[in-house]
Amino acid sequence: MNKTVLSAAIAIGSLVLESSAGAEELSQFISAGKATADLRLRYENNDTDNNLKTADALTLRSRLGLQSGQVNGFSALVEIDDIRALVDNYSPESPGYNLVADPEDTEFNRVQISWNNDEFSAVLGRQRILLDNTRFVGNVGWRQNEQTFDAVKLGYKTPVYQAQYAYINQVNDITFNDVDVSHHLLNVNYSGFKPGSLTGYAYLLEDDATDTSNDTYGVRFSGKQAVNDLSVLYTAEYALQKTDKFDASYLALEGGVLVQGVTLALGYESLGSDDGAYGFQTPLATKHAFNGWADKFLNTPNDGLTDTYVKVATAVAGVNLLAFYHDYSAEQGSDDKGNEVNVQAGKNFGKYYSAGVKYAAYRKGDNGTDTDKAWLWLEAKF
Repeated sequence: MNKTVLSAAIAIGSLVLESSAGAEELSQFISAGKATADLRLRYENNDTDNNLKTADALTLRSRLGLQSGQVNGFSALVEIDDIRALVDNYSPESPGYNLVADPEDTEFNRVQISWNNDEFSAVLGRQRILLDNTRFVGNVGWRQNEQTFDAVKLGYKTPVYQAQYAYINQVNDITFNDVDVSHHLLNVNYSGFKPGSLTGYAYLLEDDATDTSNDTYGVRFSGKQAVNDLSVLYTAEYALQKTDKFDASYLALEGGVLVQGVTLALGYESLGSDDGAYGFQTPLATKHAFNGWADKFLNTPNDGLTDTYVKVATAVAGVNLLAFYHDYSAEQGSDDKGNEVNVQAGKNFGKYYSAGVKYAAYRKGDNGTDTDKAWLWLEAKF
């Protein structure tokens, strides 16, 4: 962990204990705490039409934590991730196979001191940060090792306003790489009017190693309205991105209906390009949730990307069902980027257990490689 953040978290933790009224508060800090466990066993297959062998990965994620009780609004959390490969026929564990981005390793996933009162909050240390729909800032929770941040995060919340600011000085990515950064994140949401929720944000990113910047400013609106026996769903988002090399824009539109437990939506997402030379990028995003589960567009192509999609979601006999169809093309020029079908089924069993199956089939356009991916998992959270 970044030494500056760790030292500050330890110092604040010590101050909390020293300032407590006595043994009773210290006892509450310990006795009101709890141990946590999140175990996920997952099989993943990556069959890409290239010269590499089909990947087969069976991995176990063991996430173990200790959450303290609360004293004077303060609490502490320590959490460890361990990833083990029971079947390691995949890159990076075995050369010559296609990629499954779940390498073996062990690390501190979260180590944080938190403080809360009625309106204000603060978190210091290694932590998750999820903003809006995680299109720009998220934890990549789909991967076995999630993305976390060494950061200080401040929050302010009322019944209609929510503001969050974070300063990040290290990104801990899903492959156990730690990247020194100087990021400033500001996100302000207003939900006090009937049509929907309005959010404005500024994400000012600075990579210390490369001395490069990526500044994104945007606005997002989303809402839901009841019309007779159905609900109308709508979302619109626009952002501008400025870097040392290019300027590009982002646009996302989605509209749909919820009727008799079935959600049907049509969406359009455009990650722009600067004259076909550089594409709009989202380096801190939960990218797997967007532009198809085959992960063909984790980095936006230089000529940009448009994704026109249809989404269907429902539940049958307690099984949650989700399906997408994506059609991809270049944002600048006429390059066909292919299409993709995604389907998923998941179910919870009792209080602690869940299971799921998932499939992605990508078919190339003018360039690229056909790819089929499949997953099967069991998870237990205590």
